[in-house]
Amino acid sequence: MIRCLVVDDEPLAIHIVEDYISKVPFLQLVKATTNPIEALTMVQDGGIDLVFLDVQMPELTGMQFLKIANGKAKVILTTAYPQYALDGYELDVVDYLLKPIAFDRFFKSVQKAQSVIRPAVVAPAPVKEETQAQYDDFMSDFIFVKTEHKIQKVYLHDILFIEGLKDYISIFTPDERIITLQNMKKMEDALPEKHFVRVHKSYIVALNKIDSIERSRISIGDKVIPIGDTYRDQFYDKIEDRNI
Repeated sequence: MIRCLVVDDEPLAIHIVEDYISKVPFLQLVKATTNPIEALTMVQDGGIDLVFLDVQMPELTGMQFLKIANGKAKVILTTAYPQYALDGYELDVVDYLLKPIAFDRFFKSVQKAQSVIRPAVVAPAPVKEETQAQYDDFMSDFIFVKTEHKIQKVYLHDILFIEGLKDYISIFTPDERIITLQNMKKMEDALPEKHFVRVHKSYIVALNKIDSIERSRISIGDKVIPIGDTYRDQFYDKIEDRNI
């Protein structure tokens, strides 16, 4: 676990970073504070691996904090002012997050911190690459669904996401919306778990169609899909497996 400290004079900004930290399995929040002097004391005493540090604070600026801390913990700067980025990198910060902070950008940043703080943790285990035959199988695989007037073939690689509507489901592809009398559990069982994941009681998404993830919401094209609490851990486990 990477032990984290959040320092910001804005309670709302602290709350957002706290929420993001809670979603990342390898991060542990030690403390969040609006008091940079208290935070600096904790860093100097040891026990903190990573600080999420606001740049502009009344008692002690982020840049002053960095100079006094003198490398005793790694730092990710958080600020609404991009002009401080260069100064931060000159002081050897891990990364620079511009507010408002999106979760996907936050996750990339903490992965970078993880590779610096715990390099052994992120050493990739041997993974068998998907063979051309497996890829070809997926591209050619399909399901049949009953619509109002016919039985329709749907290629798996065309599916963007699936939405549950009581006793019906809608299958969305780039070209059409297919409505079929079916339940989500049966559809979930019919799809290969390597390529599809249930993210909400009403949604299944194709992993390779996800454009971005921000604040427990998935974007696929112009559609925003919520991540339900019940499915959050399973979803982020799959996302983490595919991160580099």
